Amino acid sequence: MKRFTAILALLLAAALPAQAADRFITVASTTSTEQSGLFKHLLPIFQQKSGVEVRVVAVGTGQAIKMAEKGDADVLFVHHKPSEEKFVAEGWGIRRLPVMYNDFVLVGPAGDPAKVAGGKDTAAAFKKIAEAKAPFASRGDKSGTHLAEMEFWKAAGIDATAASGQWYRETGSGMGPTLNTAAGMNAYALADRGTWLSFTNRQDLKIVVEGDPKLFNQYGVMLVSKAKHAHVKDKDGQAFVDWLVSPEGQKAIADYKINGQQLFFPNAGQPGA
Repeated sequence: MKRFTAILALLLAAALPAQAADRFITVASTTSTEQSGLFKHLLPIFQQKSGVEVRVVAVGTGQAIKMAEKGDADVLFVHHKPSEEKFVAEGWGIRRLPVMYNDFVLVGPAGDPAKVAGGKDTAAAFKKIAEAKAPFASRGDKSGTHLAEMEFWKAAGIDATAASGQWYRETGSGMGPTLNTAAGMNAYALADRGTWLSFTNRQDLKIVVEGDPKLFNQYGVMLVSKAKHAHVKDKDGQAFVDWLVSPEGQKAIADYKINGQQLFFPNAGQPGA
């Protein structure tokens, strides 16, 4: 009997790590949060506190939303407020909460063939780029960054996609690979500042336009609805959402810096964010 009890105890002990490893959630998020290094900073802090592993699938905002709608994620963490509000209004998510913001920047070659450097009007800069037929690298992936870029082309009165394959190049990929393409082509590109600050292959690229209020970039988080997908891990998913907007989570976001520069600015309690 003692021997049986000892064997049973060993079997239970061996099973515990596997059970612990099975406690995870899937977060559909953006390449900007992943490639900026933010998740590598945040997730170990949350896992140590909660015992919950967070597995991130980093794609464009549009793809992340589709993932969540299909039930392939427990939490959605993206940056295109109109799409986020639509996601919740249609019942796919429980509630949208603002988490943090940064901003977009327009980068381009140091030679600045479109003569836009130093400007504060992004739409005007886009119009000059189109008029000069200067190379422009677009993500072309329906990400939050791509949707923001398309708004600037619209404001400039330009149908950039009509020039696709000419001066306008759609990469269909994330922010990092698109910046690599821009660097290789000496092209302009719209980037989130977080990814830009962590990007090392800049070659001849530099920031040419920043500071336009329209470059503001808000991030929101939503728990995927268990009513839509019964398998959603709502308790652990909600724990992650709650932690992101808690004082501890907000401090962890603010503490993430590269070369002394803060990449994201927490604003969970900001009305209307």
